[in-house]
Amino acid sequence: MLNIFLIFSPLVFYPYIFRVKGRLVLYRFLLYIVFAIALITTMSFPIHINGLTYDFRSIPLAIGSLYGGMPVALLLYATLLIYRYLLGSPNELLYICALLPSLIVVYGVNKRYHTLKLPRKIIVAVLLCTSIKLIAFSIYFALIGKLELFYGKPLATLQTYLVQGVIVGIGIYLIEKLVKYFYMQEEVIRSEKMKIVGDMAASVAHEIRNPLTTVRGFIELLGTANLSQQKKDFYKQISLEELDRAQLIITDYLALAKPDPETVENIDLNEEVRYLSNVLLTYANYNNIQIKENVAAEQPLLVAGDRYKFRQAMINIGKNAIEAMPGGGVLEIRSDKTHDELLIRISDNGCGMTQEQIRRLGTPYYSTKEKGTGLGTMVSFGIIKKMNGKIDIQSKVGAGTTFQFSFAKDAKGMEAVSRRVGMIREKSQ
Repeated sequence: MLNIFLIFSPLVFYPYIFRVKGRLVLYRFLLYIVFAIALITTMSFPIHINGLTYDFRSIPLAIGSLYGGMPVALLLYATLLIYRYLLGSPNELLYICALLPSLIVVYGVNKRYHTLKLPRKIIVAVLLCTSIKLIAFSIYFALIGKLELFYGKPLATLQTYLVQGVIVGIGIYLIEKLVKYFYMQEEVIRSEKMKIVGDMAASVAHEIRNPLTTVRGFIELLGTANLSQQKKDFYKQISLEELDRAQLIITDYLALAKPDPETVENIDLNEEVRYLSNVLLTYANYNNIQIKENVAAEQPLLVAGDRYKFRQAMINIGKNAIEAMPGGGVLEIRSDKTHDELLIRISDNGCGMTQEQIRRLGTPYYSTKEKGTGLGTMVSFGIIKKMNGKIDIQSKVGAGTTFQFSFAKDAKGMEAVSRRVGMIREKSQ
């Protein structure tokens, strides 16, 4: 049982080794390592039948040679001979002469093995494993003049060959199933990637076509005879607005492909609340929205991240909150802190969302707005998550929505900024 366990142990690592098959040298090296370990350990724990020492060395030798090719086969044969010598086994030169002919059989089988189907692979592997042992034993005992030992108890010897054949068959079956599973995984991943690319392309085409169709229609209307200047200006304004919308859609898509920013700095959430309130003020007034600003404390609330990206995310969420209140309302932006977290909340008393809408929020192509793509919210959520932030959404239909973004406290950053603020105050005194 110990020998069987040792033989099957390389199968645990084979799925990981197979992943680097594209790098042939590394693949063969790793394959050699695991089968060499199995070879050495099986030789270290042999069984004794009829005065002869048996082990299952031919199993890792055969399987490793079949899946690693001749370079791995040569290394495994060399490992076998070296380790046999280290064990102090007799007649080393005679054993080398007895073993080398089986290498010719391995070379012949290797050429066509990978083109065979699973049943034939199992048969070929069993025959190869048996041939290696038969050839080596027959020639070795003939050379030392003790051939009768090999055939002394044929039933016991046959039993070891049958067990060996079963083990090889199971081993080959498991390896081939692992390979098939790996290829299936790759195919699923490839199909998912193609589906994502297809969905993205369809989404881009759909979103861009809408404003372009509108622009085309109004350009045709601009060519109408006896059109008043007022209508020309109106059509021109709508066309420009639709082109701007197309540009914003493209910007959202491009944001998905931008690399992570390298500028990481301390961001004061109190300062960002004030900035966000000022930026959104005009848009809020235009939509009859009142902004309430609430800053937590005098001490800076610092988080680490890219200030530009963070502002992009907050402005996006703030605009969405304003657009959720078409009849006017109140937008509250506040910073806060708990024992171990810093918070920023954006609340509105607009139309609200259902639990299903909240669940889907931030996924591609989903938006609660009629002309939205959902990409702006997805990008915003991605920015927050890259800052190791947590997102919590509470909403009730007809009552409004609250977005809460929480971040772990940046103790070092807060200490540095507090020290800098203290120095400034000292200089001003």
